[in-house]
Amino acid sequence: MNPFAYRTTSLAIKTLSSLSKARINIHGKENIPCGSIIFVINHFTRIETLFLPYHIYKLTEKLPVWSLADYSLFKGALGSLLDKLGAVSTKNPDRDLLIVKSLLTGEASWIIYPEGLMVKTKKIIEKGRFMISYSGGKRPPHTGAAALALRTEFYRQRLERMSQDYPDEAKRLKELFQIDSIEPVLGNNTYIVPVNLTYYPIRAKENALSNLALKLVEDISERMIEEIMTEGTMLLSGVDVDIRFGKPIQVKQCLKGKAIERDIRVQRKINFNDTLPSRTAMRKEALKIMQCYMSAIYSMTTVNHDHLFASILKLFPFKRIKEYDLRRRVFVAITAGLVETGVNLHPNLRDDQLHLLTDDRFSQFADFINVAQEKGVIKRNGKTLEKDRSKFSSLFDFHQARIENPIAVIANEVETLTLLQRHVRRIAWQPGFWLRRKIARHFMKKAVFEFEEDYDTFFKDGESKKKDVGMPFLVKGKSRGIGVLLVHGYMAAPLEVKGLAQYLGRRGLWVYVPRLKGHGTSPDDLATRTYLDWVTSVDEGYAVIRSLCRRVVVGGFSTGAGLALDLSARVEDLAGVFAISAPLRLQDLSAKFVPAVDVWNRLMKRFKLDGAKKEFVENQPENPHINYSRNPISGIRELERLMNSVAPKLPSIQVPVLVAQSRNDPVVDPRGSRRIFERLGSQDKKYALFNFNRHGILLGEGASRVYDAIGNFIEHIKKDHF
Repeated sequence: MNPFAYRTTSLAIKTLSSLSKARINIHGKENIPCGSIIFVINHFTRIETLFLPYHIYKLTEKLPVWSLADYSLFKGALGSLLDKLGAVSTKNPDRDLLIVKSLLTGEASWIIYPEGLMVKTKKIIEKGRFMISYSGGKRPPHTGAAALALRTEFYRQRLERMSQDYPDEAKRLKELFQIDSIEPVLGNNTYIVPVNLTYYPIRAKENALSNLALKLVEDISERMIEEIMTEGTMLLSGVDVDIRFGKPIQVKQCLKGKAIERDIRVQRKINFNDTLPSRTAMRKEALKIMQCYMSAIYSMTTVNHDHLFASILKLFPFKRIKEYDLRRRVFVAITAGLVETGVNLHPNLRDDQLHLLTDDRFSQFADFINVAQEKGVIKRNGKTLEKDRSKFSSLFDFHQARIENPIAVIANEVETLTLLQRHVRRIAWQPGFWLRRKIARHFMKKAVFEFEEDYDTFFKDGESKKKDVGMPFLVKGKSRGIGVLLVHGYMAAPLEVKGLAQYLGRRGLWVYVPRLKGHGTSPDDLATRTYLDWVTSVDEGYAVIRSLCRRVVVGGFSTGAGLALDLSARVEDLAGVFAISAPLRLQDLSAKFVPAVDVWNRLMKRFKLDGAKKEFVENQPENPHINYSRNPISGIRELERLMNSVAPKLPSIQVPVLVAQSRNDPVVDPRGSRRIFERLGSQDKKYALFNFNRHGILLGEGASRVYDAIGNFIEHIKKDHF
């Protein structure tokens, strides 16, 4: 190999890598030992042959990293590039001697793909055994990497023995392997390091590279187009590439058999390609090592959302499944026992998974379903998915698998993860009512725990109310057709809307009232929260009532109304929304002074005069048994941010809407709620103006009129929309 050419070409690969949008994530670097190393890696794309040697070389910063590559690649410019990168053709007659020599001398590390080809279907196991499915049929993985590692260590140990007992043979071996000094060779060890590559997401589509290839290359094969579409999309659109290094296998520990030891110490000439008496024993050891590193490679697969969507869709016992039921099952699979399976998780799976039950804000579900629908794996009938079972069980074209059936490819990738498969199968087969009950209990228990923890943390004598003021609660109804998510207002607590909740319960509706973070405890708690914390509280409340009832109407008072509108703009399957005294413009004086107070506080912080900062303004609440008497400046700022966030979303709200407002509200400007009403995208909307002189129209005299308006609105939804 030409070291200068290697370094120059590596620089070119580095430049190409910087242009790629692929995100490389390295795990287990500490598992790379010092010594002679063969990296055994699963093979899914051609780009691995180009980029992996560079990335591993960059990690170790010691030796060049050469690789075995399919002989068909060594044509034209690509073949020249591979030569300079240190790739050796699988049909090179001197390949084994070159690999053993370079490992003995420590000249280079090696990459070998034990499957022997790209496994485009990801189908790697059958009846509990590793079996490679390819266009020509099926076969076990190659033992070549194990055999070469064993031969390297065999000659290392034989050199040591011959230098003591048979110097002429030692001299001949040194010449054969071009060894100048034997000491570094004897002081080294041979290791096999299993490596797993997981790509997420796997998507294949036309891209700039495939379009260019079609224009420039005559008679281009379908196979080549497939590869450019798949791998070009990865490079140009960006994928997460998780590279995991497993525990190294020290090969010298595998040369313990009597037959092998006899061949190591026999005092006669042994040529490199001679058949050894210990050949059978060596083959058995190579097979054991192969099973060991294949298990290690595939046990390190980085599990992601697509794996879980595909696996549950595949294992679900019925042909039809509701979209929300699939999302619910994946949520439970992630949050209830996935970590205990011991698999490696994509970082997205370690984040909060509430989005699966609400707005799918990261489009992980939508992207998967769109691909599944495009490839004919499912058909949509409203909110019901009908799967084509044959897409998971029948054979499909090996070279077109990544384009024609990526969902099956994704499901195949995690077949080897036994504990994961058991876990996912259990969730896929669980009755829907059990999952719904589990989710509702999970979030209700979480809400109570967090309230009690916050209450104890921020309790302020003489200011904090009794616990029953801030405790979230559920009102059980008679019918599970429609449930209501009811959200209280700013500086208030669930008790604020308890009267309305009980009224709706008497009308047969299930009602869940969550506590907004920072409320029901003390103003010091509220001062630490953002409006996104309140959004999360509402989302968790939605997960509760959506698990108890088939459809949900969301409603709220004041700030709770703004949060209800926000939810209805994000979640598709709501039945309706009501907004009582919804804020778009505040009239109270404390809000008007917020910008000035905010500037003052920042100025005091700059001069480190924290004692002069004004963090709260006094509040004169209509309901002092519920509301805070101090209003945090930061909370008002978050309220403004919430309103600014909701305003542009209003045209996207298409469900039935009721907007109700007090004519002489001293806090919320009625003109603001009117503008909310006018901006709504819904064709079925109603504006109700009540002749009250207060903000809190859900409490006190005349509140029953507002209750009736809300109750009648929900009856209208049931009558006209179901």
